[in-house]
Amino acid sequence: MTRIDFHSNVTDPCQYACRLLRKASSQGARVLVTVDAPLLAPLDQALWALGDTEFVPHCRSSDDPDMLAASPIVLHDAAGGALPAIEVAVLVNLSRQLPQGFERFERLIEILPTPEHDAEGVALARQRWKHYKDRGYALKNHVAGG
Repeated sequence: MTRIDFHSNVTDPCQYACRLLRKASSQGARVLVTVDAPLLAPLDQALWALGDTEFVPHCRSSDDPDMLAASPIVLHDAAGGALPAIEVAVLVNLSRQLPQGFERFERLIEILPTPEHDAEGVALARQRWKHYKDRGYALKNHVAGG
């Protein structure tokens, strides 16, 4: 069963995701990141803007299959349909929607903004929490900065 972790009260989800993805990449993990369209380009740019010693190789799910196979981090537009059929163990959800097909991953990480920055996004995350809980998933919440 998929392990589900919520990282809540995140003031800057894009920068938080960059740190998380840098750590995952340095540990040899492959990660698929589903993200709403307005955050896709900023996240892509932020990953390129990390320091020279912190490079995080990544691509978008719309890139060619060879690039997808070689990239440890794959960014996917949540509005772009089904999650790509690539072999990764970890799914990071930066979108406001329930990621369809999340159950095929070993781990799902939900990154949630602070209520002050995005009250609607937090309300939608609570609905996802309930969805997972009602289906018997063990859930953990990690409060950013706490």
